[in-house]
Amino acid sequence: MTPFAAHVYADRRRRAAALADEAGLDGVVVTPGPDLTYFLGYSSSTTSERLTLLFIPASPAGAEPDGIAQALAVVPRLEEHDLLRGAVGPVQAVAWSDGDDEHAAAAGLLRPRGRYAISDAAWALHVLGLQRALPGTGWLPVTRALPMLRAVKSPEEVERLAAAGAGADAVFDEIVQRRFAGRRERDVADDLAALLRDQGHEQVDFTLVCAGANGADPHHDAGDTVIREGDMVVLDFGGLADGYGSDTTRTVHVGEPEPDEREVHDVVRAAQAAGIAAVRPGATCQDVDRAARRVITDAGFGEHFIHRTGHGIGLTTHEPPYLVEGEATPLRAGMCFSVEPGVYLPGRFGVRIEDIVVAFDAASPQGARRLNTSPRGLRLVE
Repeated sequence: MTPFAAHVYADRRRRAAALADEAGLDGVVVTPGPDLTYFLGYSSSTTSERLTLLFIPASPAGAEPDGIAQALAVVPRLEEHDLLRGAVGPVQAVAWSDGDDEHAAAAGLLRPRGRYAISDAAWALHVLGLQRALPGTGWLPVTRALPMLRAVKSPEEVERLAAAGAGADAVFDEIVQRRFAGRRERDVADDLAALLRDQGHEQVDFTLVCAGANGADPHHDAGDTVIREGDMVVLDFGGLADGYGSDTTRTVHVGEPEPDEREVHDVVRAAQAAGIAAVRPGATCQDVDRAARRVITDAGFGEHFIHRTGHGIGLTTHEPPYLVEGEATPLRAGMCFSVEPGVYLPGRFGVRIEDIVVAFDAASPQGARRLNTSPRGLRLVE
C-alpha cells in the first residue's frame, strides 16, 4: 500500500497510548499483521515463527514518551534492515539473533506484572513466551481491550475505502454483462477475481458465488454447481486496494424471477435501507442491527436472517465495530462498516444485499454515506 506521512503513524501511536492509559493498561504490544501496518507503515510476515513486535507504552493524551514519536520495535537481526528501511518515521530497534531468547529481549521493554493489550493475531508461541519471561503479566486481545483502536477512520482512510468500493462497483457492472446460465459457480468466481485485480485490487479475499439452493448458505464456497435458468445467485466479493478493503454483495436472477423470489429480494432491500437509515447521532451498533432485523421479522422471515447485520472494514475486510444485538457501542464519526442483511431459505435460495458505509462524515454529517453505489434492485442476467 502507499504509505501515509510519518506524522500519521506517530499520531496513531499517540492515540493508542492514550486509549491504553484510559483503559488502565501499561501499553499495547503489536505483532505482524494489520495492526503493525497501521502503526508503523511496515508489513512483516505473519507466517514467520521469529518474533517481531512494536511496543506502544501507555501515556496520557498529549504526552510524548519514547515509543510514540520514535517507535520501539523488537525484530530478528536478519530483518532489522528491512524494518528500518520499511518503517515510516524513526524507529529504535532492539535486534535479537537466532539462538537468543527473543522473549527476554522483548521483556526488557515491558513492565513486570503489567497489563497489556496484544494484537489478536499474535502467535500463541509468543504470548506464552512473553508470559514465561514476565510471570504475572496480564494479556488482553486488542479488539476486546481497545475495540475502537482502528475503528474510526481518518478522511484519508475513507478516501481509500471509497476508491476500493468504487472498484467493486465497477466489477459488478461488468459481471452482470456476462453469461451465467450453463457456467459453474467457480467460473464466475474466477471472473470476479480477475475483474477485482483489473480494478486495482492487489489482494482478492473472497469471491462467493452461490447459485440456487447454495444461496441459503451465507458462506458457500463457489464450486462446480452449474448455474441454471431460474436460479437466484448471491455474489459476495472483495479484497484490498491500496491496503484498504472492499466488500459488497448483490443478488441477481437468471431469467425472470418467481413472485416469491422478488418478494424476498424486496424485503431484504427494505431491511438494508432501514439499517442504513438507523445510522444517526446517538445510535449504537445494535440499533442498526435491530432496524434491519425488524423489517425482515415483520415480513415473516425473521428465523431466516441468521447472521449479524454488519462488520467494520479497513486494513482487513472484517474488524470492529460489529453490528449485532448486544453491541451497545455508540456510532462515531468516521466508523466504516457493512450493512448486509439477508434471508436464507434452506433448499430454495438466499438473498443478501451489502454496502459499505461511513458514519457522519462531511458528506453525511447526520447519517451514513454509502461507499457502494451499484444498483440494489434485483438484476436479471442471462
